[in-house]
Amino acid sequence: MSEADIPPPDVTPPGRVSAKEEARTPGGDDEIRLGRGLSSKLLFLTILFVMIAEVLIFVPSVSNMRLRWLSDKLATAASASIVVEGFDEMDLPQPVQTDTLMSTGTKAIALRRAGSSRLIASTQVPPTVDMQYDLSDVGPLTAIGDAIGTLVHGSDRIIRVFGPVAGDPGTMIEIVMEERPLKTAMLVYARNVLILSLVISFITAGFVFFAINALLIRPIRRMTANMQAFAEAPDEPARVIRPSTRDDELGQAERHLASMQQELQHTLKEQKNLADLGLAVSKINHDMRNILASAQLISDRLAGVDDPIVQRFAPKLLRTIDRAVSYSNEVLAYGRAREATPKRRWLDLKRLIEDVRDITAVDPTFEIDFVIDMPDGLEVEADSEQLFRVIHNLSRNSVEALKSLEGDAALVKRIRVAARREGSVVTIMVEDTGPGMPAGARANLFKAFRGSTRPGGTGLGLTIARELVLAHGGDLKLVESNGPGTIFAIVLPDQPLPIAAFRNRPKHRLDQDRQQIP
Repeated sequence: MSEADIPPPDVTPPGRVSAKEEARTPGGDDEIRLGRGLSSKLLFLTILFVMIAEVLIFVPSVSNMRLRWLSDKLATAASASIVVEGFDEMDLPQPVQTDTLMSTGTKAIALRRAGSSRLIASTQVPPTVDMQYDLSDVGPLTAIGDAIGTLVHGSDRIIRVFGPVAGDPGTMIEIVMEERPLKTAMLVYARNVLILSLVISFITAGFVFFAINALLIRPIRRMTANMQAFAEAPDEPARVIRPSTRDDELGQAERHLASMQQELQHTLKEQKNLADLGLAVSKINHDMRNILASAQLISDRLAGVDDPIVQRFAPKLLRTIDRAVSYSNEVLAYGRAREATPKRRWLDLKRLIEDVRDITAVDPTFEIDFVIDMPDGLEVEADSEQLFRVIHNLSRNSVEALKSLEGDAALVKRIRVAARREGSVVTIMVEDTGPGMPAGARANLFKAFRGSTRPGGTGLGLTIARELVLAHGGDLKLVESNGPGTIFAIVLPDQPLPIAAFRNRPKHRLDQDRQQIP
């Protein structure tokens, strides 16, 4: 193949769509074809609307032309009648009458003055007159109706027209004539108006077409082509449209489209991260189960050791291993399935917090106080495992925040978990004396892969914790504080009970409720 046979490269700036791609898009060839694109439709509609406007103007215009034509005939007849004034009462010779009638295009001319009427000229006057028109007082609707009548029936009618003489209101001029010349003049006028209207319509449509095409159609076509190009490869940053600098609605639409495309690319990236996370966890999950199974066997053997310390921590170690297996499965399921429906039971909240404290990974050489501030016997209606995960996630985040203060031994390093009940709602506060929540993390709080407070974090802990609390019908939120540290509030309402279940509550629960009534 010679160099002449090689097509030139299609160089297109980033964010733009090449001519070849535009030709394949709905905004390409299809929009240029006659009768299919917005441009062609706009051209046709402009011509149609201008023609409709011309028609609305045409009817009164033709009626005015008819009145002017008849008025000119009366004026011509009135001028010819001035000659007759010198003949007094004698009749005009027939040749003079014929010339007068031919010059005015009439069959008879008469003058009426002071109650008397005088026939100026006449020749072959028909016995009957089909229509008569008084031009002294003609309304707009009457003029339009008379004009339509002339166009429809004016081929073979004889009409009588009369009106005042200009400059002499007391004298009336009257003529009898054929209506055919009037109809012919009106048709010629209508033809001229039609041609002029078409010229005006095409010129106006051309200006409107080019203006709208430049202001609207081309930008819309560009946006349409970009949307299809972006749909073919939404992960390519070069496919994001580059908004123009125009300040109108289309400029705003381009900027919103660019923002939406960027947000979609960011979401796709997050989804890819979630997919990669699921793949990674699925790879380690199989081996981790085997390792945890071995650890569980060793823990069972430790349970048989006659040592108080071992007897105290062995059950907690077993529960921790079970939770580790559950955590692996739940992290694997995150992003592709919802959390399981909470199995709500009445729990001793303080005992659950103590379990969280015992397994929280606190370095013995790094002094962190874990304070539990709540009354004994405080109960909460929740899923034990899910509530444990929520509080453990928050506590573990607090530990990580306090570890960042390791260089200053004089600082107070404390995690405090407090709880109180107000009616049917339990509020649990998890606070620490760490450096506080960064501004960037606050803006993306509870968003996976965006709300992490430390390098390398994923932000999944807070995301999962909030989902679990919402599943209980409650809420997890960050509490603004004036001092250092971070405070999270867990609000858990009791599950509403039907009246039948309330009546069947155990007697000791009824006694407790009775004691709380003042």
